[in-house]
This record gives sequence, structure tokens and C-alpha cells, in this order.
Amino acid sequence: MRSLYLTPGLLACCVASLVSGAAAQDVPHPGNDGTGRQASRPERTGFLETSRYEDVMGFLAGLEGSPQIHLTSFGYTSEGRALPLAVVGRAVGPSPEEVVEAGTTRVLVMANIHAGEVAGKEATLMLLRSLADGRHGRWLDSLTLLVAPIYNADGNERISLSNRPRQHGPLAGMGQRPNAQGLDLNRDHMKVDSPEARSLLRLIDQYDPHVVVDLHTTNGTFHAYHLTYAAPMNPNTDQGIVQLLRNEWLPFVTRGVREKYGWEFYYYGNAPRSRPDGSGPPRGWYTYDHRPRFNTNYVGLRNRFAILGEAYSYATFQDRIAASLRLVEEVLGFAHANASRIREATERADAASVVGTSFAQRAQHRRSEAQVEILMGEVTRETNPYSGQTVFRRQDVRNPEMMFEFGTFEPIESVIAPQAYLVPASLTAVLQKLDAHGIEWLPIESAREMEVQEFAVDSTRVAEREYQGHRERTLWGSYESALRTVDSDWVRVPVDQPLGRVAVYFLEPRSDDGLVAWNLLGSSLDDADRYPILRVPAANRP
Repeated sequence: MRSLYLTPGLLACCVASLVSGAAAQDVPHPGNDGTGRQASRPERTGFLETSRYEDVMGFLAGLEGSPQIHLTSFGYTSEGRALPLAVVGRAVGPSPEEVVEAGTTRVLVMANIHAGEVAGKEATLMLLRSLADGRHGRWLDSLTLLVAPIYNADGNERISLSNRPRQHGPLAGMGQRPNAQGLDLNRDHMKVDSPEARSLLRLIDQYDPHVVVDLHTTNGTFHAYHLTYAAPMNPNTDQGIVQLLRNEWLPFVTRGVREKYGWEFYYYGNAPRSRPDGSGPPRGWYTYDHRPRFNTNYVGLRNRFAILGEAYSYATFQDRIAASLRLVEEVLGFAHANASRIREATERADAASVVGTSFAQRAQHRRSEAQVEILMGEVTRETNPYSGQTVFRRQDVRNPEMMFEFGTFEPIESVIAPQAYLVPASLTAVLQKLDAHGIEWLPIESAREMEVQEFAVDSTRVAEREYQGHRERTLWGSYESALRTVDSDWVRVPVDQPLGRVAVYFLEPRSDDGLVAWNLLGSSLDDADRYPILRVPAANRP
């Protein structure tokens, strides 16, 4: 596909226009921190405020003098804001072709998918500043960094003192969780409804990063960790990728942060307490969802390494920024030292066909074999002097508690992955979604009779309430063998392709996060006795 990017000069013109407009509204310009370096908006305000879109664009424009930093854009928000991308490394330019041609291991660091979770945005700007200053130059021997600091740019501009009210800063307010359409961008990776998600998937398809680091902020359980992290959770993720992350990479990060700073990082989780009546889940450390609607899980399903970083909401804003930056620095240190291993692992995953294997359509938390030590924490209550609302502040307290960990998932319903799917060519909306993911599909040029599998629908249920713009659907039924004549009215989606895992998850009718789950076929399934998409069994090749 043709690449879309802004040249550094054109980006500078855009920034100049933004800063000029900002001046009319008395928005502070990027300044310096007393050393001649640029200072971010939090630094200039004593960590009272977070960066606006104009601040980010101005900060990036101030990095143009660095010969190893190229500025570009990877798409647009629903309100038309360009999504900035900084390309750092030995590539001669910022285009996907130039970056891939450099032959290094590519790492995408992205932030602000939820625009109230702003620590990662500020940390990425500090990271870029340190690289422009010549620090960490050794990383660029083996890595190219793709830094997207403000993914939910529209949500970022909707500053309110009431957003995330219990979070400890920035006390002058932060943006909102959804984008301007009201969509949670970290639930949009499968249905791809937003221009931001389309832009991100296009970036991932064209630049093909081997690693994606996604920076968030978490609230919830009062624990003692400055940051929690996660690897891809979907049980269909290539196990070579998962094992390298869990056995080596994330432990490396934990050791590095502990030895250098005395801080503790651990796997993401929450520890819900049983209700007074004894109902609810048993006490334990529970991770989040396994479905690929979440960025980290989706990237893993694409055979790439993904690391979720969740700075602790009740740590101070300054500490959350530091925690996010320290995570990224340790992640990149490991990636630099293991760049070839990382590329080789993704190549093996791409080459490993899932055709004929058992593929999880639905999953549940798996309990650890033994209890683990979780560091629980405490907070104090403070008052935001501007909103008058109560905020929580992390205390430097560690209360070890032994509990079972529910940090991975196991299948509860599986299917044998087919050789291919046959999609009616008339389902253009489905084909457009496949294109958005980068999934290969091919026209069928000559008619032939072949054995296929049809999903016979027993019943269907549509959710009463809308979620993320859709009333989710569930189908029940089973596959039946049939002989069908297939011609040019159909297209073939091969499963034996690098994105075969995504294709299966998207097209299977019982998948918990696919075409049917998001009800993308709409009312056509209300009274249907057959799912319109056919399967070619693993033993048959059209």
C-alpha cells in the first residue's frame, strides 16, 4: 500500500501554525528546563499540568536538529488531527520503506490510547529528548524506534478536572478515556470502527514493528507496585513469543528497576475482595481480558512481541512518568541486546501455520499451581485544591500477601483451524475489515465443486444494551459438511498466512471477539439458519 507521511518540513509548518494558534489562547510554548533543553509542560508547571496536542507537536518540532530523529505522521483522528510519529535510528528517512530497509529490529512505543492516562505521553517525550541529547546511542546499533506519543489526540484535548478524579494528578486536569466519537480505542482493534484504529493498523502493517510497547495508567486495587505490566493474554498467541517475554524479558525489566531504583514492578492484576455474602470470585491476583480487542493481545495474535505498561494511578504524576520511562528504558535495553533473537522469534511465528491445530474461540482465567506473593499497598486521602475532590496518594508501604494468581488464560471452547474461509464477495464490509487488518484474501476465478463446512445456526442472542457502538451477538450451532459449488461470487481467505491467527479469530462464528461477536453482519443473522461464511477443512485445498 502507498505510504502516508509528512516530511519534517511540512510537519514543522503544521507545528508553527498550531503554536501560533495556541499563543492566541495563552497556551504556554515549549520552554527549557534551565539546561538549554526543551522542557515538557509537566516540567514547566511543577507536574501540575499535562501536555496538550500543541505542546506535543511543538516539542517534537524542537527535536528536528537531531540527525537520527525523523518526524512524520501515521494517520488522523476523527477530528482531523495528524497523529505524530518520531522515527529514531539509522533509517535515512521516516517512510515505512526506508525504516524496513534499515534492517534493524523495530520497536513501536505508543502512549495515550486513553487520554486520561497521560504519564506515558510525557515519558515518551522525555525518551525522545534523551535520544536527541545523545543518550542511549548504543540502542540504535540494532534498533529503530517508532514513537507515537499521543494516539488519542482528540480525547487529550477534552481536559477536565473531573476526569479520573481519584488519580493523583495532574491536578489541573487531564483528557478523557474515549476518542471524540465516544469509542474506547483499546477496544477497537478487531472491529476497527475509528480512524485512529485504522491508522494504527496501517502503521503496524506498513512498518511491521517486531515489538509494541503500550503505555497506560491503572487504578483499582491498592497495591505496592509503581507499575504493572503484561504480555499478550490470548491463548492462541505463539508460545515462543510468550515464553521469551515471561521467562526472560519481563524478569529482566523487574530486576533492572529494582536494582537501579528500588522500585517493584510486577504482572498486571487486581485483587477483588469477596462480597459480604461470600459471592464473587475467590481472592486472587487477576489479570485483564484475553480478547484481541485489546492492543497488547491483538499485537500478540499478529505474531509480534507486545508489552503493556500500567503506571500506578495513585503514585504521584511525576513518579508515574518516571515509572513509564524506566519501563521503556529497560525494555529497550533487553531489545538492544537480543535484537536478532526477537526478529527470529517473529519469523518463526509467521512461518508456523495454525491450519489443523486446535484454536481457542473462548477462554477463562487459569489459576496458578501455587500461591504467589503479591505486594499490597496503602494510600492516604488528599484533596485536589482545584476541584475539591478526594485523590488517593500511594504510601511507601509493602504488605506481602500470599494468593493464587490468575495471570494467564486457558481455552474453554476450541475449533480446529481450517485451511481457508470462503466469504461471499457481496459482503464488501467484511472484505474491507479484512483489508484494514492486512489479512490476505484472493478472488476465486473458476467454478469448482468442493467439500466445505457450513455453520448451522441453532439460536442467536443480541445484547439488550449497546457497547462501543454495537449490540454484541452470540450464535449457537454446529458445523455440517456439504458439497458446494464455489465460483467468482466468493473469495478465499487462506489461514496459512502470517495473519492466520487473526483471520480465524475474526471469521469464526463462535469467536468471542470477531465478526459475529461485534454483530458486524447486523440483522441478516436474526432469522438465519446458516452462517454465510464457509470453511474449507484442513485436509482440503481449493
